[in-house]
Amino acid sequence: MSGHSKWSTIKHKKGAADAKRGKIFTKLVKEISVAVKEGNSNDPTSNPRLRLAIQNAKSYNMPKENIERAIKKTQEKGEEYVQMTYEGHAPHGVALFVECSSNNARRTLSNVKSVFTKYGGSLGKNDSLNHIFDHKGVFIVELPEGADEEEVTFSLIDSGLENLEALDEPNIFEIVCQMQDFGSMQSAIEAQNINIQEAKLIRVPKITQPLSKQAFGTVMKMIEKLEDDDDVQNVYHDMEIPEEAED
Repeated sequence: MSGHSKWSTIKHKKGAADAKRGKIFTKLVKEISVAVKEGNSNDPTSNPRLRLAIQNAKSYNMPKENIERAIKKTQEKGEEYVQMTYEGHAPHGVALFVECSSNNARRTLSNVKSVFTKYGGSLGKNDSLNHIFDHKGVFIVELPEGADEEEVTFSLIDSGLENLEALDEPNIFEIVCQMQDFGSMQSAIEAQNINIQEAKLIRVPKITQPLSKQAFGTVMKMIEKLEDDDDVQNVYHDMEIPEEAED
Protein backbone atom coordinates (compact mmCIF):
# COMPACT_ATOMS: atom_id res chain seq x y z
CA MET A 1 0.00 0.00 0.00
CA SER A 2 3.01 2.33 0.10
CA GLY A 3 2.35 3.62 -3.41
CA HIS A 4 -1.24 4.45 -2.46
CA SER A 5 -0.15 6.27 0.70
CA LYS A 6 2.08 8.58 -1.32
CA TRP A 7 -0.81 9.33 -3.64
CA SER A 8 -3.27 9.86 -0.81
CA THR A 9 -0.96 12.24 1.02
CA ILE A 10 -0.52 14.36 -2.10
CA LYS A 11 -4.28 14.50 -2.68
CA HIS A 12 -4.73 15.52 0.96
CA LYS A 13 -2.19 18.33 0.61
CA LYS A 14 -3.66 19.48 -2.68
CA GLY A 15 -7.06 19.64 -1.06
CA ALA A 16 -5.67 22.03 1.54
CA ALA A 17 -4.31 24.23 -1.25
CA ASP A 18 -7.69 24.17 -3.01
CA ALA A 19 -9.38 25.29 0.19
CA LYS A 20 -7.27 28.45 0.18
CA ARG A 21 -8.68 29.29 -3.23
CA GLY A 22 -12.19 28.57 -2.03
CA LYS A 23 -12.99 26.24 -4.95
CA ILE A 24 -13.12 23.18 -2.74
CA PHE A 25 -16.11 24.67 -0.89
CA THR A 26 -18.26 24.28 -4.01
CA LYS A 27 -17.36 20.59 -4.21
CA LEU A 28 -18.04 20.08 -0.51
CA VAL A 29 -21.47 21.72 -0.81
CA LYS A 30 -22.33 19.22 -3.54
CA GLU A 31 -21.21 16.34 -1.32
CA ILE A 32 -23.52 17.62 1.42
CA SER A 33 -26.42 18.04 -1.01
CA VAL A 34 -26.03 14.53 -2.42
CA ALA A 35 -25.76 13.11 1.12
CA VAL A 36 -29.03 14.79 2.19
CA LYS A 37 -30.85 13.52 -0.91
CA GLU A 38 -29.53 9.96 -0.85
CA GLY A 39 -29.93 9.59 2.91
CA ASN A 40 -33.42 11.17 2.88
CA SER A 41 -32.49 13.05 6.02
CA ASN A 42 -30.89 16.32 7.12
CA ASP A 43 -29.98 14.79 10.50
CA PRO A 44 -26.32 13.67 10.57
CA THR A 45 -26.96 11.35 13.52
CA SER A 46 -29.23 9.19 11.36
CA ASN A 47 -27.55 9.87 8.00
CA PRO A 48 -23.98 8.44 8.00
CA ARG A 49 -23.12 9.88 4.58
CA LEU A 50 -24.18 13.37 5.67
CA ARG A 51 -22.22 12.97 8.90
CA LEU A 52 -19.07 12.24 6.91
CA ALA A 53 -19.76 15.04 4.42
CA ILE A 54 -19.99 17.49 7.33
CA GLN A 55 -16.81 16.11 8.88
CA ASN A 56 -14.99 16.50 5.58
CA ALA A 57 -16.26 20.07 5.24
CA LYS A 58 -15.04 20.90 8.73
CA SER A 59 -11.62 19.41 7.94
CA TYR A 60 -11.27 22.08 5.23
CA ASN A 61 -12.40 24.79 7.67
CA MET A 62 -15.75 25.42 6.02
CA PRO A 63 -17.72 27.74 8.35
CA LYS A 64 -20.64 26.19 10.23
CA GLU A 65 -23.09 28.64 8.65
CA ASN A 66 -22.00 27.52 5.14
CA ILE A 67 -22.70 23.90 6.05
CA GLU A 68 -26.11 24.73 7.50
CA ARG A 69 -26.96 26.87 4.46
CA ALA A 70 -26.07 24.01 2.11
CA ILE A 71 -28.37 21.62 3.97
CA LYS A 72 -31.22 24.15 4.10
CA LYS A 73 -30.89 25.03 0.41
CA THR A 74 -31.08 21.37 -0.56
CA GLN A 75 -34.29 20.95 1.40
CA GLU A 76 -35.95 24.14 0.20
CA LYS A 77 -35.02 24.12 -3.48
CA GLY A 78 -34.65 20.41 -3.96
CA GLU A 79 -31.67 20.91 -6.25
CA GLU A 80 -30.71 17.63 -7.86
CA TYR A 81 -27.08 16.73 -8.50
CA VAL A 82 -26.40 13.71 -10.68
CA GLN A 83 -23.22 11.73 -10.11
CA MET A 84 -21.40 10.59 -13.24
CA THR A 85 -18.00 9.25 -14.22
CA TYR A 86 -15.78 9.56 -17.28
CA GLU A 87 -12.86 7.33 -18.16
CA GLY A 88 -10.05 7.83 -20.62
CA HIS A 89 -6.35 8.37 -21.17
CA ALA A 90 -4.08 11.37 -20.86
CA PRO A 91 -0.87 11.71 -22.91
CA HIS A 92 1.82 9.03 -22.31
CA GLY A 93 -0.90 6.39 -21.83
CA VAL A 94 -1.87 7.54 -18.33
CA ALA A 95 -5.28 6.23 -17.26
CA LEU A 96 -7.68 8.86 -15.87
CA PHE A 97 -10.91 8.24 -13.97
CA VAL A 98 -13.01 11.41 -13.51
CA GLU A 99 -15.83 11.59 -10.95
CA CYS A 100 -18.37 14.40 -11.31
CA SER A 101 -21.44 15.77 -9.57
CA SER A 102 -23.58 18.08 -11.67
CA ASN A 103 -27.03 19.56 -12.22
CA ASN A 104 -26.32 19.80 -15.96
CA ALA A 105 -24.92 16.62 -17.50
CA ARG A 106 -24.47 18.13 -20.97
CA ARG A 107 -22.38 20.99 -19.63
CA THR A 108 -20.21 18.64 -17.61
CA LEU A 109 -19.58 16.25 -20.51
CA SER A 110 -18.74 19.17 -22.80
CA ASN A 111 -16.26 20.61 -20.31
CA VAL A 112 -14.56 17.27 -19.65
CA LYS A 113 -14.33 16.50 -23.36
CA SER A 114 -12.80 19.93 -23.98
CA VAL A 115 -9.98 19.32 -21.49
CA PHE A 116 -9.20 15.86 -22.90
CA THR A 117 -9.07 17.30 -26.42
CA LYS A 118 -6.94 20.31 -25.43
CA TYR A 119 -4.27 18.17 -23.76
CA GLY A 120 -4.20 15.39 -26.34
CA GLY A 121 -6.10 12.84 -24.29
CA SER A 122 -8.94 10.53 -25.33
CA LEU A 123 -12.19 9.63 -23.61
CA GLY A 124 -13.16 5.97 -23.50
CA LYS A 125 -16.27 3.98 -22.66
CA ASN A 126 -17.51 3.65 -19.10
CA ASP A 127 -16.14 0.58 -17.29
CA SER A 128 -13.15 0.47 -19.64
CA LEU A 129 -10.77 1.14 -16.74
CA ASN A 130 -12.35 -1.11 -14.10
CA HIS A 131 -9.45 -3.54 -14.42
CA ILE A 132 -6.93 -0.78 -13.64
CA PHE A 133 -8.37 0.66 -10.42
CA ASP A 134 -9.55 -0.82 -7.12
CA HIS A 135 -12.32 0.95 -5.20
CA LYS A 136 -11.17 1.57 -1.62
CA GLY A 137 -12.41 3.30 1.49
CA VAL A 138 -9.96 5.70 3.13
CA PHE A 139 -10.21 7.39 6.52
CA ILE A 140 -7.80 10.05 7.75
CA VAL A 141 -8.02 9.80 11.55
CA GLU A 142 -6.44 11.28 14.65
CA LEU A 143 -5.63 8.69 17.29
CA PRO A 144 -5.98 9.75 20.93
CA GLU A 145 -2.77 10.72 22.71
CA GLY A 146 -0.99 7.61 23.91
CA ALA A 147 -3.06 5.19 21.82
CA ASP A 148 -1.30 1.97 20.89
CA GLU A 149 -1.11 1.59 17.09
CA GLU A 150 -0.97 -2.21 17.27
CA GLU A 151 -4.05 -2.39 19.50
CA VAL A 152 -6.00 -0.10 17.17
CA THR A 153 -4.94 -2.21 14.19
CA PHE A 154 -6.04 -5.44 15.88
CA SER A 155 -9.39 -3.95 16.92
CA LEU A 156 -10.24 -2.93 13.34
CA ILE A 157 -9.23 -6.11 11.52
CA ASP A 158 -12.66 -7.73 11.88
CA SER A 159 -14.23 -4.62 10.32
CA GLY A 160 -12.17 -5.01 7.14
CA LEU A 161 -8.94 -3.14 7.89
CA GLU A 162 -6.40 -3.56 5.08
CA ASN A 163 -3.80 -1.06 6.21
CA LEU A 164 -3.13 1.50 8.93
CA GLU A 165 -0.24 3.83 8.26
CA ALA A 166 1.12 6.94 9.98
CA LEU A 167 1.13 10.16 7.97
CA ASP A 168 3.39 13.16 8.44
CA GLU A 169 1.49 14.86 11.28
CA PRO A 170 1.61 13.58 14.90
CA ASN A 171 -1.10 10.99 15.70
CA ILE A 172 -2.57 11.27 12.18
CA PHE A 173 -3.11 7.93 10.43
CA GLU A 174 -4.56 6.66 7.19
CA ILE A 175 -6.92 3.68 7.41
CA VAL A 176 -7.67 1.71 4.22
CA CYS A 177 -10.41 -0.85 3.62
CA GLN A 178 -12.36 -2.36 0.73
CA MET A 179 -15.29 -0.31 -0.59
CA GLN A 180 -17.83 -2.84 0.70
CA ASP A 181 -16.39 -2.53 4.23
CA PHE A 182 -16.67 1.28 4.33
CA GLY A 183 -19.80 1.39 6.50
CA SER A 184 -18.65 -1.20 9.02
CA MET A 185 -15.22 0.47 9.24
CA GLN A 186 -16.79 3.86 9.88
CA SER A 187 -18.91 2.39 12.69
CA ALA A 188 -15.90 0.60 14.22
CA ILE A 189 -13.79 3.78 14.21
CA GLU A 190 -16.57 5.88 15.73
CA ALA A 191 -17.22 3.21 18.39
CA GLN A 192 -13.67 3.73 19.64
CA ASN A 193 -14.10 7.52 19.78
CA ILE A 194 -11.37 8.00 17.18
CA ASN A 195 -11.66 11.38 15.48
CA ILE A 196 -12.29 11.04 11.73
CA GLN A 197 -10.83 14.05 9.93
CA GLU A 198 -11.71 12.93 6.43
CA ALA A 199 -13.37 9.91 4.88
CA LYS A 200 -14.11 8.99 1.30
CA LEU A 201 -14.27 6.28 -1.32
CA ILE A 202 -11.38 6.52 -3.75
CA ARG A 203 -9.96 4.64 -6.72
CA VAL A 204 -6.46 3.24 -6.32
CA PRO A 205 -4.41 1.99 -9.29
CA LYS A 206 -3.43 -1.68 -9.06
CA ILE A 207 -0.17 -0.90 -10.85
CA THR A 208 1.47 2.52 -11.28
CA GLN A 209 3.57 3.55 -14.25
CA PRO A 210 6.72 5.69 -13.95
CA LEU A 211 7.08 8.77 -16.14
CA SER A 212 9.80 11.30 -16.74
CA LYS A 213 9.60 14.50 -14.72
CA GLN A 214 8.53 16.41 -17.83
CA ALA A 215 5.83 13.89 -18.78
CA PHE A 216 4.52 13.81 -15.22
CA GLY A 217 4.27 17.61 -15.22
CA THR A 218 2.36 17.61 -18.51
CA VAL A 219 -0.25 15.14 -17.25
CA MET A 220 -0.58 16.97 -13.92
CA LYS A 221 -1.45 20.19 -15.79
CA MET A 222 -4.29 18.31 -17.47
CA ILE A 223 -5.47 16.86 -14.15
CA GLU A 224 -5.37 20.27 -12.47
CA LYS A 225 -7.41 21.75 -15.33
CA LEU A 226 -10.04 19.06 -14.83
CA GLU A 227 -10.06 19.64 -11.07
CA ASP A 228 -10.60 23.36 -11.61
CA ASP A 229 -14.07 22.55 -13.01
CA ASP A 230 -16.67 22.92 -10.27
CA ASP A 231 -18.52 19.83 -11.56
CA VAL A 232 -15.44 17.59 -11.15
CA GLN A 233 -15.21 16.07 -7.69
CA ASN A 234 -12.17 13.79 -8.11
CA VAL A 235 -9.64 12.76 -10.73
CA TYR A 236 -7.71 9.50 -10.31
CA HIS A 237 -4.66 8.38 -12.29
CA ASP A 238 -2.20 5.49 -12.47
CA MET A 239 1.05 7.50 -12.51
CA GLU A 240 3.85 6.74 -10.09
CA ILE A 241 4.40 9.85 -7.97
CA PRO A 242 8.00 11.16 -8.20
CA GLU A 243 9.58 11.78 -4.80
CA GLU A 244 10.06 15.48 -5.54
CA ALA A 245 6.30 15.86 -6.04
CA GLU A 246 5.70 14.99 -2.40
CA ASP A 247 7.63 17.95 -1.03
